[in-house]
Amino acid sequence: MPRSMLAVLVFVGVLFASTLAQAHGIAGDDQAFLLRVTGAHIWPYVYLGAKHMVTGYDHLLFLAGVIFFLYRLRDVAVYVTLFAIGHSTTLLLGVLAGWHVNAYLVDAVIGLSVVYKAFENLGGFRQLGFEPNTKGAVLFFGFFHGLGLATKLQDLALSREGLVTNMVSFNVGVEIGQLLALSLILLAFNVWRRRGGFFRHAFASNVALMAAGFVLAGYQLTGYLSTT
Repeated sequence: MPRSMLAVLVFVGVLFASTLAQAHGIAGDDQAFLLRVTGAHIWPYVYLGAKHMVTGYDHLLFLAGVIFFLYRLRDVAVYVTLFAIGHSTTLLLGVLAGWHVNAYLVDAVIGLSVVYKAFENLGGFRQLGFEPNTKGAVLFFGFFHGLGLATKLQDLALSREGLVTNMVSFNVGVEIGQLLALSLILLAFNVWRRRGGFFRHAFASNVALMAAGFVLAGYQLTGYLSTT
C-alpha cells in the first residue's frame, strides 16, 4: 500500500472515530466528579485539564496542522504560545464571566479551523493571491478552541465555591496536556521526516486533514440545525 494512501487511511480513521463522539466534552466519571464537588480541588482539576487536551481530537488535529511545516523549535514555541494564549483567555473568561454561546456553532468553527490550516498548508491561499496572517489566525482560532470547552463546563453548572482556583488549575492542566500531546506529535513528525517521503505525502495528508475538519464542522452544524 502506498504510504500516501496509508496516511489518508489513518486520518480517515481518526475522522470516523471523531464523528461518533460528542465533540470534546466531559462525560462519565469526570462529569460526575465535577457535578458533586464543591470548593477548591487543584490537582483533580489539573488532571482533568490535561486529560481533556490529550484526548481532544479537534485540538490535536489543529495543532498537527499548525506545526506540519515547522522545523525550528523557536517557531513551534511561538505558534503554540499564541494558541495557548487564545485558548486560555476564552476558557477562563467564558466560565468565570458566564458567557453563553451555542456549543454547536463554536465547535463548528473549531472544525473549520482545521480546514483553514490544512488549506493553508496546501498553498490554497497563495493560489488565491492572498496571504493570511498565520500568527493572527492561530491566536484567533485559539479563542474559539477555549470557548468550546468553556461552553461544556458551563453546561455542568459548576459550584461557584472555589471556581476561580479550579478554573486556573484546569487551565494549567490543559497547557500541560498540550505540551505532552505536542511532544508526541513532533516526535512522530521528526521520525517521518527522517525516514523520507515527507514532502511526497504531505499533500495527501493535508487533504485528509481538511476532510476531517469539514466533517467535524458539518457534524456540529447538523446538531445545531436539529435543535433549532
